[in-house]
Amino acid sequence: MKLIECNNLSKKYGDKLALNSVSLTLDSGEPIALVGPNGAGKTTLFSLLCGYILPSSGEVSILGHKPGSASLHNQVSALPQDAALDPNFTVETQLAFFARLQGMSSKQAKQEVKRVLELVDMAQSAKLKPLSLSHGMTKRVAIAQALIGSPKLVLLDEPTAGLDPANARKVREIVKQQSANTTFMISSHNLEELEKLCDKVLYLENGQLQQSVSIHSTQSSEYLTVTLTNNLESELIESITRIDSVIEVKQTSEQQLVIEYSKSSPFYIERTLLELFESNRLQYKSMLAGRTLEDTLFAK
Repeated sequence: MKLIECNNLSKKYGDKLALNSVSLTLDSGEPIALVGPNGAGKTTLFSLLCGYILPSSGEVSILGHKPGSASLHNQVSALPQDAALDPNFTVETQLAFFARLQGMSSKQAKQEVKRVLELVDMAQSAKLKPLSLSHGMTKRVAIAQALIGSPKLVLLDEPTAGLDPANARKVREIVKQQSANTTFMISSHNLEELEKLCDKVLYLENGQLQQSVSIHSTQSSEYLTVTLTNNLESELIESITRIDSVIEVKQTSEQQLVIEYSKSSPFYIERTLLELFESNRLQYKSMLAGRTLEDTLFAK
């Protein structure tokens, strides 16, 4: 059974068409990225998946059921970007309240609170109130709340926004660890973060699904992203272009190239590039297999 199915899904607010005939099918598994500019329809799609609003036309189902139906009780949860904890109650009390709302007994709720706090490495903060927590710790408690009841689908809106690198990494680790049992759909403008978490990427613009791509999909050609310590010279680019198997060389910044090449013997391209750099006395910062999500989505 498919996790999510949308068939010509549309939503209008008055005269504004926020979502326009979106059709997609998604399986359970690795985290899914949802990207697009402000006003693209990402929040509207999240709201439809949660059952907060109804579509103007078209159909949407999760695990074969309509969003918000009793059959999906405890199976879908969402964490809005601006989700806040009540400052008057301890972390433990608040999470237990949400567990009780899902139908758990007091004993079950207590056990569930302990479980989800351990998942996000926040068990030591159970007795604290939110004002005692850092921004990163607060975000992890909010994620714990979203994991109550072990939902099959969790929608995260900008989960690492405003976090320092250490806490952003912790959030990524939480998502990776829980992806074996829960599918995460993550809306974010931070493409570098999404690259570290997701393979499937949905790109919305003007309410329409413009692209649905797999970052690691098997293609007839492959890519290398090379960053040098020196600014690139046209002569070097021409030399790389003449290497056997190279299809195209695109300069993405003063020091970075994306090289598309046909599949060849292992490490042939890398070895040839290193020899070229050595002969020209050039140093490189990095040589990465593949290309960035930004380049995947927006390359012309």
